[in-house]
Amino acid sequence: MKLSSAKVPKESKGASPIDGHNYSLHSKRRSGRTTLPVQAAEQWSVAVDMHNTNSIQPQNSHTSTSRSSDSGEPCATGNKWASRLLRECARAISDKDSTKIHHLLWMLNELASPYGDCDQKLASYFLQALFCKATESGQRCYRTLTSVAERSHSFDSARKLILKFQEVSPWTTFGHVAANGAILEALDGEAKLHIIDISNTLCTQWPTLLEALATRNDETPHLKLTVVVTANIVRSVMKEISQRMEKFARLMGVPFEFNVISGLNHLGELTKEALGVLEDEAVAVNCIGALRRVAVEERGAVIQMFQSLGPKVVTVVEEEADFSSTRYDFVRCFEECLRFYTLYFDMLEESFAPTSNEKLMLERECSRSIVRVLACEDGEDGTAGECERREKGSQWSDRLKEAFSPVGFSDDVVDDVKALLKRYRAGWALAQPHQDETGLYLTWKEEAVVWASAWKP
Repeated sequence: MKLSSAKVPKESKGASPIDGHNYSLHSKRRSGRTTLPVQAAEQWSVAVDMHNTNSIQPQNSHTSTSRSSDSGEPCATGNKWASRLLRECARAISDKDSTKIHHLLWMLNELASPYGDCDQKLASYFLQALFCKATESGQRCYRTLTSVAERSHSFDSARKLILKFQEVSPWTTFGHVAANGAILEALDGEAKLHIIDISNTLCTQWPTLLEALATRNDETPHLKLTVVVTANIVRSVMKEISQRMEKFARLMGVPFEFNVISGLNHLGELTKEALGVLEDEAVAVNCIGALRRVAVEERGAVIQMFQSLGPKVVTVVEEEADFSSTRYDFVRCFEECLRFYTLYFDMLEESFAPTSNEKLMLERECSRSIVRVLACEDGEDGTAGECERREKGSQWSDRLKEAFSPVGFSDDVVDDVKALLKRYRAGWALAQPHQDETGLYLTWKEEAVVWASAWKP
């Protein structure tokens, strides 16, 4: 798709569907052409205020080791005490050495604090998962954490948290910009568009795409957006989101239809018939953080179902971690989990102010994922629809190549992603794939953390 056909508006036509303000979403003119806007329209990510999530793990009997994380010291520096103790504890659990398990859990409990420095935080959140693994209480713990998250979740709390996260980090906006660019190029010139959004990003991706459609020189196409929801925590806010999206589409002058599919327990239940795809629609399937929620043994079938829709493009964005091939080896899975979340906590530590409530909430959200990965068996009652088995880009590529061919991102899209990253602090970069790989990688301190890709039948 040549984005040079888009008109550059003098000012934004309407208000963001998030908080009602006008934002600068103007397309940028480069070398005589207009490209996809890189200013994301006030998006928000799925992050939940999980106060009191420590209620089911051993509690510190004192506060002397807890201190404000004001040192500014990165989490990802080597030879840290928390990583050493946590690794020893994981090995003891694998070896069923009960004496060593009790000793190390006691030490970690004395030293850990969710309000301390990076070591204390890592110790606190991984202690909960290790305690659950050792006591075989992971399922009960996970259900409790999920219940707490659902009770405290609202549209306003999610909006405020995610807006702040996207203000300080490109963790989610990277995938939005890359996927939107691929979708706009694949659907260029089509009159009736049907985007199937299978993600937990609460439609934050779509305001900039709606504006790009509205500023085309040719006739504005009709857009049907079908959002597939499996998590109760997202279901509860979809009514508010649908009203705001419909209002924003009217303001932008885009013919718009919004549908929600919310009666699924997991994505394996999704069918072509439920999606209501029509023959005259140009279909795009957008999966952001979605495929990891599919049970490992069902992933091939879900990808085949996508193929049956005859899409023009399938966009896939996933976090770069392997919790799948390691799932039957607890120590290896623990090592990968610790590696990934050490990077994530380090990113949060350097992106947010030391006393940020949003940072604390994002850190606490991780506790649920860590418990799910390390202390719950796949397919257990109460956890079947919440798989957390992430795979790396190379692993997803092998799966997707069974049904699709990779589509390289255009220079325009790559330039837009690079422009996006310039808005953030040093440490972020874009990595191109190696010869046998596909997609783009977002890196933090030269470590790949998020993978984005586009595919066609």
